[in-house]
Amino acid sequence: MTDITDTHCPYCALQCAMGLRRVPQGVPQVVERGALCGKGATATAVLNPGARLTQPLVRGADGELAPADWDEALARVAAGLSGARERYGADAVAVFGGGGLTNEKAYALGKFARLVLGTSQIDYNGRFCMSSAAAAGNRAFGLDRGMPFPLADIPRTGCVILVGSNLAETMPPALRYFTELRANGGTLIVIDPRRTRTAEQADLHLAPRPGTDLALALGLLHLVVAGGRVDEAFVAERTSGWEEARAEAMAHWPELVERITGVPVPQLREAVELFCAPEAAMVLTARGPEQQSKGTDTVSAWINLCLATGRAGRPYSGYGCLTGQGNGQGGREHGQKADQLPGYRMLTDPAARAHVAGVWGVDPAVLPGPGRSAYELLEALGGPHPGGIRALLLMGSNPVVSAPRAAHIEERMRSLDFLAVCDVVLSESARLADVVLPVTQWAEESGTLTNLEGRVQLRRQAVPVPDGCRSDLAVLRGLARRLDFAGWEEGFPEEPERVFEELRRASAGGKADYAGITYGRITAEGGVFWPCPAEDHPGTPRLFLDRFATPDGRARFTAVGHRPAAEEPDAEYPVLLTTGRVLAQYQSGAQTRRVAELNAAAPGPFVQVHPRLAAAIGAAEGDRLVVVSRRGRAVAPARIDAGIRPDTVFMPFHWPGEGRANTLTNPALDPTSRMPEFKICAVRVERE
Repeated sequence: MTDITDTHCPYCALQCAMGLRRVPQGVPQVVERGALCGKGATATAVLNPGARLTQPLVRGADGELAPADWDEALARVAAGLSGARERYGADAVAVFGGGGLTNEKAYALGKFARLVLGTSQIDYNGRFCMSSAAAAGNRAFGLDRGMPFPLADIPRTGCVILVGSNLAETMPPALRYFTELRANGGTLIVIDPRRTRTAEQADLHLAPRPGTDLALALGLLHLVVAGGRVDEAFVAERTSGWEEARAEAMAHWPELVERITGVPVPQLREAVELFCAPEAAMVLTARGPEQQSKGTDTVSAWINLCLATGRAGRPYSGYGCLTGQGNGQGGREHGQKADQLPGYRMLTDPAARAHVAGVWGVDPAVLPGPGRSAYELLEALGGPHPGGIRALLLMGSNPVVSAPRAAHIEERMRSLDFLAVCDVVLSESARLADVVLPVTQWAEESGTLTNLEGRVQLRRQAVPVPDGCRSDLAVLRGLARRLDFAGWEEGFPEEPERVFEELRRASAGGKADYAGITYGRITAEGGVFWPCPAEDHPGTPRLFLDRFATPDGRARFTAVGHRPAAEEPDAEYPVLLTTGRVLAQYQSGAQTRRVAELNAAAPGPFVQVHPRLAAAIGAAEGDRLVVVSRRGRAVAPARIDAGIRPDTVFMPFHWPGEGRANTLTNPALDPTSRMPEFKICAVRVERE
């Protein structure tokens, strides 16, 4: 019997394979099964009892959190949720989940919200991740799967346009696919307002002004049309809506696009030449173009470029989205999103409601309708207006750091009648809770996650559950029992595989069909791509090769035009702020900030400024800079770097306190995806 358990990294959507070697009376050792970044290599540090929660905490009469036993803690949570529901109605109780939860947890959480609590108020932090790409993919292709092809196809294409991704820092092991692409004679175009580590690998780097990615895509499509590079046969045979989209693109001539974006016309022409010259090419987007108040239309413009050139629905070509969170894909497929049911079914579809209600053994009329999106849900906390939310169950998220306009969201969380948090560590959000429940994490439990390719993988338990901790599934089961839900025994099992078996039935026939996927198949095959409707089905690594998932099988162009960001610079706030991540930290930093090696590499926030802007405000390297927006102020040291545009500053968002970047960010929402505009807001910058 081996002393190594094969599992997967707990961080990003690559879900890299790793082994964990058991160590007597100590945390396990990481055994690499390929390439791991520094975060993955040090992931076991958070398994150390000194780094994580191991006992429930309950806020006492003195206002302080103090240890409690599980019976007391669960009783307090049940009383807090039921009390708000009885006093104010079911929708006064909300549930907020996370893109790091396993498929089993996401499924059970959505079921718990809708059946046990009877609330429509459920969403998750994945709304902040790739919801704009999901919306654009659905309306173009009829289906949202981040990447419709495996990562292994990237080295076999001819050109990749990578829009708004710094994957050399956010998911470093993925960089090897692009290195192989270039070694095979392909080209890489990176679009980013900063010259990042990823941009340094590119054959061509375009540095547009933040918030102008939509104009840039339209300008490239204009040049495709003007240069006679449209694949007329593909457009005629496999698409619809081209004439309207073409007309919009032709209104964005190169010189206009240069004025909007700051990208010189010769670079626009070079990008079109590189993209159109090979037989196959891809466009991959990430948070840069997506986290905008026009993110859905921006992604649609990049999809239009793929469709017009025949770079979709063909081998080694297509549009894809680089998912961020570990289960950002699966997390939205099975019911923890405000408008969706398991299998990527929509709550407004009577047939979808009937199917899922049948699996759950209830009348479809019992299921609530769609609720608020993530930011709107958080903004409604504390009942500032009629119909507000008075009690919240928070699972796997840290909005005090990660939400836009974070100081306001922190105030809203403080104003709740009751807050319960399930987490591994005492995050900034958990510190505000009335009850904190210490739950198991990646190596202490089993469960499935769906990576950025749409491959369902199995994360295996490698170490015992620490004394004092319980799984999220056990928490939901315990709460269902205490809330007198009649079907709690069968409806909320603690065993992940039992939950997955029900998920398979609930997803059967849906867009994200997992019916043919089993734990056994995942183990035997190294993961299975959905849709997989039957156990004898091979899974679907590559989508759309024969037809798109629309009713007529054709991909749909969307006619979109450029429009400004929700907040443009002015005399009072003359500089643009954009945000993102750094190599050694992850998301809100709740876990990585507890790892000594990672903190040594990235100890705190900073403000990246161009030398010209630094000179204008009289700042030197390391000076404390004050960054002010209409929503608040943040303070962090200057990092002077010619690799950023002079009209733009950058801050990473991993830290709380005075350097919290999301104190500044704008919650203006995309009208379709409800994605906040994290990537662009107007600020002023000055020395402290």
